[in-house]
Amino acid sequence: MAGDGVKLLGMWASPFVLRIKLALKLKGIEYEYIEEDLVNKSERLLKYNPIHKKVPVLLHGDKPLIESLIILEYIDETWKENYPLLPEDPYERAMARFWAKYTDEKLWLSIVGAFSKTGEEQMKTLNEAQESLKPLEELLKGKRFFGGETICYLDIVIGWIAVLVPLFEELMGVTYVDPNTMPLLHAWSQEFTNVPLVKERLPPREKMVVFLTAFREGLISSSIKFP
Repeated sequence: MAGDGVKLLGMWASPFVLRIKLALKLKGIEYEYIEEDLVNKSERLLKYNPIHKKVPVLLHGDKPLIESLIILEYIDETWKENYPLLPEDPYERAMARFWAKYTDEKLWLSIVGAFSKTGEEQMKTLNEAQESLKPLEELLKGKRFFGGETICYLDIVIGWIAVLVPLFEELMGVTYVDPNTMPLLHAWSQEFTNVPLVKERLPPREKMVVFLTAFREGLISSSIKFP
């Protein structure tokens, strides 16, 4: 399907950019991907996202859109004819938005917060992250994915947990998602990353390990933010 001049400004390691790549693929939208260097930001990025100066940025013709959750809804509403991402029922749509906001605010802060600390501070924040993950375990009861039998908006939004958390655990030597206490979330994480459409678009593992190691060192020593 033609994407009517769709372009995506992104950065290879960003889980927020991955969301948009997955949504566009599920919708069958052709697009041009443009890799951005977030250390030396291009004039193009500064032009289209002058407020936050971050990726992702979706360009649809001459219209720029920023913030991954907003972009996902725009994609879903603009190309309605193929693979709906959000539920049709108004209540279910509202709840999907609630859990997306919960994931991007509370979960992101607690999970990355633990990754950015050491010693007692790390363990305290890790415990907070584990508690914050428990509602997702409940949300998965009776389901294969958050969308039921197929991945949907919420799987795409929460997917960064499946991608990043196992690497965080490996680098930190801790456990966020215990298969004994959160078996559904653990199983979902493995199944999500093995969906062919997702697996084909994951950044190389070895490259991510190098990137996240440096990222963690930067977080611990400064106040850098994840792209």
